[in-house]
Amino acid sequence: MKKNSFSCKRDNLTIRGHVWGVPEHSRHAVILSHGFLANERMCWKYAKLLADMGYLAVTFDFCSGGVICGSDGDSRDMTVLTEAADLKAVVAAVREQFQISSLSLLGCSQGGFVSAMVAAELGKDTVSRLILFYPAMCIPDDARKGKMMFYKFDPENIPEILGNKPMKLGGSYARAVIGMDAYKEVSGYDGAVLLIHGSSDRVVNVSYSRRLKDLYKNCSYIEIENAGHGFKGKYDQQACDALRSFMGSNEEGSGQAAGA
Repeated sequence: MKKNSFSCKRDNLTIRGHVWGVPEHSRHAVILSHGFLANERMCWKYAKLLADMGYLAVTFDFCSGGVICGSDGDSRDMTVLTEAADLKAVVAAVREQFQISSLSLLGCSQGGFVSAMVAAELGKDTVSRLILFYPAMCIPDDARKGKMMFYKFDPENIPEILGNKPMKLGGSYARAVIGMDAYKEVSGYDGAVLLIHGSSDRVVNVSYSRRLKDLYKNCSYIEIENAGHGFKGKYDQQACDALRSFMGSNEEGSGQAAGA
Protein backbone atom coordinates (compact mmCIF):
# COMPACT_ATOMS: atom_id res chain seq x y z
CA MET A 1 0.00 0.00 0.00
CA LYS A 2 1.35 3.39 -1.01
CA LYS A 3 2.23 5.65 1.93
CA ASN A 4 3.47 9.23 1.61
CA SER A 5 4.54 11.80 4.18
CA PHE A 6 2.01 14.39 5.31
CA SER A 7 2.46 17.58 7.29
CA CYS A 8 0.59 20.74 8.18
CA LYS A 9 0.76 23.58 10.70
CA ARG A 10 -1.17 24.39 13.84
CA ASP A 11 0.00 27.84 14.88
CA ASN A 12 3.82 27.56 14.93
CA LEU A 13 3.83 23.78 15.39
CA THR A 14 4.28 21.21 12.63
CA ILE A 15 1.99 18.18 12.66
CA ARG A 16 3.47 15.16 10.87
CA GLY A 17 1.98 11.94 9.62
CA HIS A 18 1.24 9.93 6.50
CA VAL A 19 -1.25 9.66 3.67
CA TRP A 20 -2.34 6.17 2.61
CA GLY A 21 -3.71 5.49 -0.85
CA VAL A 22 -3.49 7.37 -4.13
CA PRO A 23 -4.74 10.98 -3.79
CA GLU A 24 -5.58 11.38 -7.46
CA HIS A 25 -7.72 8.23 -7.34
CA SER A 26 -9.59 9.01 -4.11
CA ARG A 27 -12.36 11.55 -3.57
CA HIS A 28 -13.26 10.41 -0.06
CA ALA A 29 -10.87 10.84 2.87
CA VAL A 30 -10.73 9.49 6.41
CA ILE A 31 -8.59 11.13 9.11
CA LEU A 32 -7.57 8.75 11.89
CA SER A 33 -6.67 9.91 15.42
CA HIS A 34 -4.64 7.89 17.91
CA GLY A 35 -5.08 7.55 21.65
CA PHE A 36 -3.39 8.88 24.79
CA LEU A 37 0.40 8.32 25.03
CA ALA A 38 0.35 6.64 21.59
CA ASN A 39 1.12 7.78 18.04
CA GLU A 40 -0.15 7.34 14.49
CA ARG A 41 1.01 3.72 14.33
CA MET A 42 -1.97 2.84 16.51
CA CYS A 43 -4.18 3.55 13.48
CA TRP A 44 -2.06 2.20 10.64
CA LYS A 45 -3.94 -1.11 10.30
CA TYR A 46 -7.23 0.76 9.93
CA ALA A 47 -5.66 3.21 7.47
CA LYS A 48 -4.44 0.32 5.32
CA LEU A 49 -7.88 -1.26 5.38
CA LEU A 50 -9.54 1.99 4.32
CA ALA A 51 -6.96 2.66 1.61
CA ASP A 52 -7.57 -0.83 0.23
CA MET A 53 -11.26 0.12 0.01
CA GLY A 54 -10.42 3.17 -2.08
CA TYR A 55 -10.34 5.86 0.60
CA LEU A 56 -7.59 8.37 1.15
CA ALA A 57 -6.55 7.68 4.76
CA VAL A 58 -4.55 10.19 6.81
CA THR A 59 -2.75 9.28 10.05
CA PHE A 60 -0.79 11.74 12.18
CA ASP A 61 0.78 12.33 15.57
CA PHE A 62 -0.95 14.81 17.84
CA CYS A 63 1.47 17.52 18.99
CA SER A 64 3.31 15.94 21.93
CA GLY A 65 0.44 13.47 22.21
CA GLY A 66 2.56 10.38 22.80
CA VAL A 67 5.73 9.02 24.34
CA ILE A 68 7.19 8.69 20.83
CA CYS A 69 5.96 11.59 18.73
CA GLY A 70 6.87 12.89 15.29
CA SER A 71 5.03 16.19 15.63
CA ASP A 72 6.23 19.35 17.38
CA GLY A 73 5.26 20.57 20.82
CA ASP A 74 5.84 20.21 24.55
CA SER A 75 4.02 17.36 26.30
CA ARG A 76 3.35 19.67 29.26
CA ASP A 77 1.03 21.69 27.00
CA MET A 78 -0.99 18.80 25.56
CA THR A 79 -4.73 18.64 26.41
CA VAL A 80 -7.81 17.34 24.63
CA LEU A 81 -8.39 20.94 23.54
CA THR A 82 -4.96 21.23 21.89
CA GLU A 83 -5.61 17.87 20.23
CA ALA A 84 -8.95 19.15 18.94
CA ALA A 85 -7.09 22.13 17.49
CA ASP A 86 -4.57 19.74 15.91
CA LEU A 87 -7.33 17.68 14.33
CA LYS A 88 -9.10 20.75 12.95
CA ALA A 89 -5.80 21.85 11.41
CA VAL A 90 -5.43 18.43 9.77
CA VAL A 91 -9.03 18.58 8.49
CA ALA A 92 -8.39 22.00 6.94
CA ALA A 93 -5.11 20.85 5.37
CA VAL A 94 -6.61 17.66 3.90
CA ARG A 95 -9.47 19.63 2.36
CA GLU A 96 -7.02 22.14 0.92
CA GLN A 97 -4.34 19.73 -0.31
CA PHE A 98 -6.51 17.02 -1.85
CA GLN A 99 -9.48 17.10 -4.19
CA ILE A 100 -11.96 15.32 -1.92
CA SER A 101 -15.75 15.38 -1.91
CA SER A 102 -16.32 13.95 1.57
CA LEU A 103 -14.42 13.55 4.81
CA SER A 104 -14.84 11.12 7.71
CA LEU A 105 -13.17 10.95 11.13
CA LEU A 106 -12.02 7.83 12.97
CA GLY A 107 -10.69 8.04 16.51
CA CYS A 108 -9.43 5.57 19.11
CA SER A 109 -9.75 6.19 22.86
CA GLN A 110 -8.74 9.81 23.57
CA GLY A 111 -8.58 10.30 19.81
CA GLY A 112 -12.18 9.13 19.72
CA PHE A 113 -13.27 11.73 22.26
CA VAL A 114 -11.39 14.40 20.33
CA SER A 115 -12.87 13.26 17.00
CA ALA A 116 -16.38 13.36 18.46
CA MET A 117 -15.77 16.90 19.75
CA VAL A 118 -14.50 18.08 16.37
CA ALA A 119 -17.34 16.38 14.47
CA ALA A 120 -19.87 18.13 16.71
CA GLU A 121 -18.19 21.49 16.09
CA LEU A 122 -17.74 21.15 12.32
CA GLY A 123 -21.00 19.36 11.63
CA LYS A 124 -22.20 16.90 9.02
CA ASP A 125 -21.50 19.27 6.13
CA THR A 126 -17.77 18.89 6.85
CA VAL A 127 -17.61 15.50 8.58
CA SER A 128 -19.86 13.08 6.72
CA ARG A 129 -19.21 10.06 8.97
CA LEU A 130 -17.75 9.42 12.42
CA ILE A 131 -16.13 6.19 13.63
CA LEU A 132 -15.38 5.83 17.34
CA PHE A 133 -13.41 2.95 18.84
CA TYR A 134 -13.70 2.82 22.67
CA PRO A 135 -13.85 6.65 22.91
CA ALA A 136 -12.51 8.03 26.19
CA MET A 137 -15.61 9.89 27.32
CA CYS A 138 -14.38 9.24 30.86
CA ILE A 139 -11.59 11.83 30.70
CA PRO A 140 -13.44 14.67 32.51
CA ASP A 141 -14.72 12.26 35.17
CA ASP A 142 -11.20 10.91 35.64
CA ALA A 143 -9.91 14.46 36.16
CA ARG A 144 -12.55 15.07 38.82
CA LYS A 145 -11.46 11.84 40.55
CA GLY A 146 -7.79 12.87 40.46
CA LYS A 147 -6.71 9.75 38.58
CA MET A 148 -6.00 9.92 34.87
CA MET A 149 -4.39 6.68 33.73
CA PHE A 150 -0.90 6.62 35.32
CA TYR A 151 -1.26 10.05 36.92
CA LYS A 152 -2.70 10.68 40.39
CA PHE A 153 -3.24 14.12 41.91
CA ASP A 154 -5.43 16.21 44.18
CA PRO A 155 -8.26 17.53 41.93
CA GLU A 156 -8.74 20.43 44.36
CA ASN A 157 -5.12 21.47 43.96
CA ILE A 158 -3.92 20.40 40.53
CA PRO A 159 -0.11 20.61 40.31
CA GLU A 160 1.79 22.19 37.45
CA ILE A 161 3.14 18.76 36.50
CA LEU A 162 0.92 15.70 36.93
CA GLY A 163 3.85 13.34 36.55
CA ASN A 164 6.96 12.53 34.54
CA LYS A 165 6.35 8.90 33.53
CA PRO A 166 5.67 7.48 31.05
CA MET A 167 5.48 11.03 29.67
CA LYS A 168 5.79 14.43 31.37
CA LEU A 169 2.22 15.70 31.61
CA GLY A 170 1.22 19.21 32.60
CA GLY A 171 -1.51 20.18 35.02
CA SER A 172 -3.29 21.87 32.11
CA TYR A 173 -4.25 18.39 30.88
CA ALA A 174 -6.55 18.02 33.90
CA ARG A 175 -7.57 21.66 34.23
CA ALA A 176 -8.82 21.76 30.63
CA VAL A 177 -11.47 19.10 31.31
CA ILE A 178 -12.22 19.10 35.03
CA GLY A 179 -15.32 21.25 34.56
CA MET A 180 -16.31 19.74 31.22
CA ASP A 181 -19.52 17.86 30.43
CA ALA A 182 -18.18 15.29 27.95
CA TYR A 183 -21.57 14.53 26.45
CA LYS A 184 -22.43 18.19 25.94
CA GLU A 185 -19.12 18.64 24.11
CA VAL A 186 -19.93 15.95 21.54
CA SER A 187 -23.69 16.46 21.16
CA GLY A 188 -25.34 17.79 18.04
CA TYR A 189 -23.56 15.76 15.38
CA ASP A 190 -26.20 14.17 13.13
CA GLY A 191 -24.14 12.29 10.57
CA ALA A 192 -23.76 8.52 10.47
CA VAL A 193 -21.82 7.12 13.44
CA LEU A 194 -20.16 3.77 14.07
CA LEU A 195 -19.44 3.24 17.77
CA ILE A 196 -17.57 0.12 18.94
CA HIS A 197 -16.62 -0.72 22.53
CA GLY A 198 -15.44 -3.82 24.38
CA SER A 199 -17.60 -5.15 27.20
CA SER A 200 -14.51 -5.81 29.38
CA ASP A 201 -12.78 -2.45 28.91
CA ARG A 202 -11.03 -1.56 32.18
CA VAL A 203 -9.73 1.83 31.01
CA VAL A 204 -12.97 3.31 29.68
CA ASN A 205 -15.97 1.51 31.11
CA VAL A 206 -18.42 0.40 28.43
CA SER A 207 -21.18 2.31 30.22
CA TYR A 208 -19.80 5.52 28.70
CA SER A 209 -20.48 4.28 25.16
CA ARG A 210 -23.83 2.79 26.12
CA ARG A 211 -24.85 6.30 27.08
CA LEU A 212 -23.11 7.93 24.13
CA LYS A 213 -24.94 5.86 21.51
CA ASP A 214 -28.26 7.39 22.56
CA LEU A 215 -26.88 10.86 21.85
CA TYR A 216 -26.63 10.20 18.11
CA LYS A 217 -29.63 10.03 15.77
CA ASN A 218 -27.92 7.69 13.30
CA CYS A 219 -25.64 5.43 15.34
CA SER A 220 -24.59 1.86 14.66
CA TYR A 221 -23.45 0.54 18.04
CA ILE A 222 -21.45 -2.66 18.43
CA GLU A 223 -20.37 -4.03 21.78
CA ILE A 224 -17.68 -6.68 21.43
CA GLU A 225 -18.12 -9.30 24.13
CA ASN A 226 -15.02 -9.74 26.37
CA ALA A 227 -12.92 -7.23 24.42
CA GLY A 228 -10.77 -4.84 26.44
CA HIS A 229 -9.35 -1.40 25.73
CA GLY A 230 -7.59 -1.61 22.39
CA PHE A 231 -8.78 -4.47 20.23
CA LYS A 232 -6.50 -7.43 19.63
CA GLY A 233 -6.75 -10.71 17.78
CA LYS A 234 -10.27 -11.85 17.03
CA TYR A 235 -11.69 -8.71 18.64
CA ASP A 236 -9.73 -6.50 16.30
CA GLN A 237 -10.93 -8.58 13.37
CA GLN A 238 -14.52 -7.97 14.49
CA ALA A 239 -13.82 -4.24 14.63
CA CYS A 240 -12.24 -4.31 11.16
CA ASP A 241 -15.18 -6.24 9.74
CA ALA A 242 -17.60 -3.71 11.24
CA LEU A 243 -15.56 -0.82 9.88
CA ARG A 244 -15.49 -2.35 6.41
CA SER A 245 -19.25 -2.94 6.49
CA PHE A 246 -20.04 0.54 7.82
CA MET A 247 -17.94 2.32 5.24
CA GLY A 248 -19.30 0.06 2.52
CA SER A 249 -18.33 1.59 -0.78
CA ASN A 250 -16.50 4.90 -0.85
CA GLU A 251 -19.71 6.76 -1.53
CA GLU A 252 -20.70 9.44 0.96
CA GLY A 253 -23.25 8.32 3.50
CA SER A 254 -23.26 4.68 2.43
CA GLY A 255 -23.01 1.70 4.71
CA GLN A 256 -24.32 0.63 8.10
CA ALA A 257 -22.57 -1.75 10.44
CA ALA A 258 -23.60 -5.35 10.11
CA GLY A 259 -25.51 -6.67 13.05
CA ALA A 260 -26.30 -3.21 14.41
